[in-house]
Amino acid sequence: MEGAGHGVVHAVEEIAHSAVEKAGYVAAETGSGAKRIINAATHFLHLEASGGIILAIAALLAIIIANTPLFGLYDSILNHIKFRIGFDDLQGSFDYEIKKSILHWINDGFMALFFLLVGLEIKREIVSGELSSRGRILLPALAAGGGMIVPALIFWLINQSHPQNLSGWAIPAATDIAFALGVLALLGSRAPTRLKVLLTAIAVIDDLGAILIIAFFYTSGLAIQPLYVGAIALLGLILLNRRGVLSISPYIILGTILWVAVLKSGVHATLAGVLTALFIPMKRPDDSGGSEEGAEESPGERLEHALHPWVAYAILPIFAFANAGLPFTGMSLKTLSEPLLLGIVAGLSIGKQLGIFSMLVLAIKTGLSPMPRGVTWLQLYAVSVLCGIGFTMSLFIGSLAFEDEAMQVYIRLGVLLASLISAGIGYLILKYAPPARNDTPGIGSKEEAHSTS
Repeated sequence: MEGAGHGVVHAVEEIAHSAVEKAGYVAAETGSGAKRIINAATHFLHLEASGGIILAIAALLAIIIANTPLFGLYDSILNHIKFRIGFDDLQGSFDYEIKKSILHWINDGFMALFFLLVGLEIKREIVSGELSSRGRILLPALAAGGGMIVPALIFWLINQSHPQNLSGWAIPAATDIAFALGVLALLGSRAPTRLKVLLTAIAVIDDLGAILIIAFFYTSGLAIQPLYVGAIALLGLILLNRRGVLSISPYIILGTILWVAVLKSGVHATLAGVLTALFIPMKRPDDSGGSEEGAEESPGERLEHALHPWVAYAILPIFAFANAGLPFTGMSLKTLSEPLLLGIVAGLSIGKQLGIFSMLVLAIKTGLSPMPRGVTWLQLYAVSVLCGIGFTMSLFIGSLAFEDEAMQVYIRLGVLLASLISAGIGYLILKYAPPARNDTPGIGSKEEAHSTS
């Protein structure tokens, strides 16, 4: 099994490297800047694809354990063993203690590092990547918007007569990029690299939308004093950025202070990771933009490359293992008719593809954006279907929306069913979809590259 997984990952790396090298995203194919972009894209796709496979294994292992006598031990370790950090304040004016279960440390602590990485990826894409120009950002932005609005609307329509469920409206609005790219990895050359790039861009914007949703709709009971501390830490990050400080350490120290303050304030602590990422410079020390061979990486790039393996191979699998444990005991066909579950399944497996593909068709047919070169309509539809794999972010939002364990069972089952449906249908479509003609014009052509440069 290990050898087969390694072979899949190696094949994806070779395919991605070859395809990106031939793509028209860079002006000079032989320049070091082009090589840097090619290497970065290959590295990203390699990590995300293999990480998605490990994520699936971790989730499957959690489900197996949840349906064996080991479930009691699994539940006790995650929910009843607590760790404390902090110290006593003699005056009693501020609570410096953080005491949480292992599950909460995973969801509030480890996932803050995941959101730090997401923030760095978003900033990189905006500064120099697929979101750096109007011509590149428009198609994935419209698709991501449709892919968030339609699932939420479908969820609301199914649950409108069940007001206790409506706080879960954002659960089907998320996409799990690691799982989706993991499915594409299994397809090899049947999934063009340009398709992976489009999926990645949609998912990055989707993540940004999910972050804003968490900030505005899943924050309550604010404590003001910790926010003052957080504001000071945030001001420090701004000053470091404005003064051009290139050492990562000061940003990490202030980011940690910000995380503690945000956690104590009642705002979800993972947002501290995103805020920290926004102020870590993506500008390289030589200010050359990476045009010279061997140019030093920016602080943001260094931190992103350092975090990526830990997030892909440790943090996300641990999150999946801790949150995907779903005991099937006591379930029946009646369980599948629960409106909360139906809203999640329909939102992800139907709403996602409907919202994304309709916006892709609208943008391309009206001339707002060209058709991606080397990609067919059927392949675009398959990507829309794969975006219904919600998993990580959907489970995370579900944990914020509901504390009741019975609700969590419906959420986990709904997300798992929808993700399996979307992954299976998307895989089959791409496996049997005919490839595009090589002379198809569109995004990535030389004309488009000149027009967006």
